[in-house]
Amino acid sequence: MLTQAELLTKKGTYIRQMFGSIARVYDLLNTILSFNLDKSWRKFAVRVSNVVPDAKILDVCTGTGDLAIEYSRVLNQNGKVIGSDFCHEMVKIAGRKLKKKGLSGKIEVIGADTLHLPFRDNYFHISAVAFGIRNVSGLRSGIIEMMRITVPGGRVVILEFSQPTNPLFRGIYYFYFKKVLPCIGKLISRSRYNAYSYLPTSVVNFPDRYELRAEMESCGLQNVEIYSRTLGIVTIHIGQKALQ
Repeated sequence: MLTQAELLTKKGTYIRQMFGSIARVYDLLNTILSFNLDKSWRKFAVRVSNVVPDAKILDVCTGTGDLAIEYSRVLNQNGKVIGSDFCHEMVKIAGRKLKKKGLSGKIEVIGADTLHLPFRDNYFHISAVAFGIRNVSGLRSGIIEMMRITVPGGRVVILEFSQPTNPLFRGIYYFYFKKVLPCIGKLISRSRYNAYSYLPTSVVNFPDRYELRAEMESCGLQNVEIYSRTLGIVTIHIGQKALQ
């Protein structure tokens, strides 16, 4: 069984195994553990992305495709969304979900590593990620790769867990996040990899909202905006790739 120390190295093989072990219950646990708020967070991220109806959008670390589905709702027949993930089990479940929803023609899901995306430079209008960049083995490298495939003037959108700033709420939230959530996650997922203990630990060790903005700016993104949701539980960062 993988230890927390091994998972926190974010080595690709470890992360892939962990997510593969929870893929079958991933959607259910997202709903239960977020009190169904995860859907509103993705919808808000799409809303502030300023999507044009015929945009080409890439959703990296797509998991079971939920962010890709939200983006598809605001596109016309000329728009296209591709979801990529390096976990084979997640890609399979995403494919089945899209087929069931009749979205296979509008959204494509592929197996791909966010650090080595199989797309040419300057192709997508938006590259986005929801709750995935935190698990990439190289944060800076992941952002730069997302920038590479984005057109000049296009946007990089990062929806990620954050750390609440209000001391009282933060104490209550961290009790749930660190004590209750891992127990529920382990009980339902029956994962051997302690995925839902890794989750809060990885969030606490991830850059805070201002550090993430600084990292995005250091990669070359401009006009980085931060949107906080649900008392700071999550944030959406949106940066623009420089015009050439």
